[in-house]
Amino acid sequence: MKDKFYNYIQNLQDTITNGLEKMDGEAKFQEDLWNRPEGGGGRTRVIENGAVFEKGGVNISAVHGPLPKSMQQYFGVDDVDFFACGLSLVIHPKSPMVPTVHANWRYFEMYDKTGAIVDQWFGGGQDLTPYYLFEEDAAHFHTICKRACDAHDLEFYPKYKKKCDEYFWNSHRNEARGVGGLFFDYCKATEEKTMEDWCHFVTEVGNSFLEAYLPIVEKRKDLKYSQTERDWQEIRRGRYVEFNLVHDKGTLFGLRTNGRIESILMSLPPHVQWRYDHNPEKGSQEEKLIQVLQNPREWV
Repeated sequence: MKDKFYNYIQNLQDTITNGLEKMDGEAKFQEDLWNRPEGGGGRTRVIENGAVFEKGGVNISAVHGPLPKSMQQYFGVDDVDFFACGLSLVIHPKSPMVPTVHANWRYFEMYDKTGAIVDQWFGGGQDLTPYYLFEEDAAHFHTICKRACDAHDLEFYPKYKKKCDEYFWNSHRNEARGVGGLFFDYCKATEEKTMEDWCHFVTEVGNSFLEAYLPIVEKRKDLKYSQTERDWQEIRRGRYVEFNLVHDKGTLFGLRTNGRIESILMSLPPHVQWRYDHNPEKGSQEEKLIQVLQNPREWV
């Protein structure tokens, strides 16, 4: 399973970076190959200062070795070995009219000291963070997410949409990071679902990503915007940074397993503002976004 899924994310990385480069039209992804001293490594690809994308990363990794003590406590296990592989991406467009997007698809195994698998699961998802709310864009993104879920189980979309709203919640701000999408974790074999079934589901979601995101970029990338709107984008990016550094489990896992710091923090945008006690004007488009972030909606 681990070889099959790692091969999948290698190919998916190529597909996604090719699609994003074509959309940008100018910038190309820079590639870094890296090794982790404890075992494994990855392939980081970063795009910067493009015509459309200001900064973004599409990274894959496959790491293994003894599970660190801090993560043993987190998972509630004894001295075990682990293998983890996944693709993680974050794209920050230049225009405040184009939303930031994040996605991740991953697979995890744990082994006893004889090498036998004692646990395994899939996880992942994809979510959208707009700075100006175009409701039809949120509806499009969620429609593609729902279609990928419905191909496997009609209960998946409402369940994983709700989990996404709950997970990407900046509790210290009492608001969502964005308009959500899908979030699923600890997808394990049961009487109803085999690991093969979960693999097919996760790859279906991964394959849907470009269809969910690129039409939105195409529609919004050439819209005019002002410095005031750019300032708002950078203020909202600050909330994105806060979530990733305060709450995100993936960031925590990477830091606690001696992950590559440049790959872990590639999710952070290049230009951000934190203004003291900033509040949007009443009745503005900025306030409209905040109202939706404080009260997550059904989009399809």
